[in-house]
Amino acid sequence: MAILQLVHARQRDLGGFVVRRVLPTEGHAMVGPFIFFDHLGPTQFEPGSGIDVRPHPHIALATVTYLFSGSLEHRDSLGNVREIRPGDVNWMTAGRGIAHSERTPQLARAAGEKVHGIQSWVALPDGHEEVEPDFTHYPAKMLPQRVVDGTTLSVIAGEALGLRSPVATLWPTLYVHARFAAGATLAMPMEHEERAVYVVHGELAVGETLVTEGQLAVLKPGSEVSLRANGESRAMLLGGERFPTPRFIWWNFVASSRERIEQAKQRWAKREFPPVPGETEFIPLPPQ
Repeated sequence: MAILQLVHARQRDLGGFVVRRVLPTEGHAMVGPFIFFDHLGPTQFEPGSGIDVRPHPHIALATVTYLFSGSLEHRDSLGNVREIRPGDVNWMTAGRGIAHSERTPQLARAAGEKVHGIQSWVALPDGHEEVEPDFTHYPAKMLPQRVVDGTTLSVIAGEALGLRSPVATLWPTLYVHARFAAGATLAMPMEHEERAVYVVHGELAVGETLVTEGQLAVLKPGSEVSLRANGESRAMLLGGERFPTPRFIWWNFVASSRERIEQAKQRWAKREFPPVPGETEFIPLPPQ
């Protein structure tokens, strides 16, 4: 068997919309640098309603937002305001600390829209956890694409199949959006030590195992694996090099030490993170 672990997404109600949480999970805190992976929607919002994720903090990670449909407006404590649409990449590096909000844009809220996408975090590597916060938006047209035997591939971050994304990363990373025609077969890229396949829609035969929507197949290092679609399917290929030191995660904080997380908790409780311009709300620190 080429599959090390088959992870089933768990539903989480975030108030008005549901996500399917994949990482972290028991047995696999990380796959490459990926330490958090949420499947958002698909959710159809009626006119007048939408997503309202109030300002909240992060440290020592980068958030990665990628949409299949719909839109979101990002605001952060650096003063960035950016609307993300399908195929774009919002890459926010928290470093020593940043706060941000994500909401349905005003026009989309008025009209109502279907929102569907992936929100993930990559941990920042040793020596880079305290970098200056940063935010970069990459339009969809900047991402390299290739069609391989009926599979359309967009390289979101890192490199795969001879393509390199312009998204700036601090660690060897694999992150690819793959759209399969019925019957299409793809050899899973071999460039990275840790790899996984998440089925967004449809089903894929991963080696000899059928993996369906909402499941993540974590692959054995070094295994040669083919992906075969029985019908039209969509998947995310993710991974990268293994982190040499473990990471701790609590709420929105990731760090290589528990002390660093405790410091961040106190900073947010005391309102010492910089505010998000244009926002008056915030998410309070959860109970200890």
